[in-house]
Amino acid sequence: MPEQASPTPLDAVDRKLINALQGDFPLVSEPYREVAETLGLTEAKLLRRLDALLERRVLTRFGPMFQIERAGGAFVLAAMKVPEPDFDRVAAQVNAFTEVAHNYRREHVLNMWFVLATATPQGIGEAVAAIEAATGLPVFPFPKEREYFVEMKLHA
Repeated sequence: MPEQASPTPLDAVDRKLINALQGDFPLVSEPYREVAETLGLTEAKLLRRLDALLERRVLTRFGPMFQIERAGGAFVLAAMKVPEPDFDRVAAQVNAFTEVAHNYRREHVLNMWFVLATATPQGIGEAVAAIEAATGLPVFPFPKEREYFVEMKLHA
């Protein structure tokens, strides 16, 4: 099992930035400038700090969350049983697909879990078939049966 990375120290400005960018993102023509002003920064400094947080993997993603079905698309949680010696190779193959949004290792018989998001509902089956063809392993898609909305805000 890979060694856990040690926590990345954050200064007070990074902490305020992370807290400010969770929820209530301003829907204006220059949202970063508006947030920057509330933090006493320039827009350029805010964007540099945000880029640095992403580069250092303090943040792994920054962007909107969409209800893809309302736009005509689909997503599913999918899992695979990957032999441990092949895990990194298969992870790289799976992650090469643009339809893969996240990919996580789990301690379970199904040890690789990822989200597939496609522009159309039939795209899910196509993506599953393509991943199976690329990896030689079955993909188990778990379609959403019920939707829950849980707002989670992390305070740095």
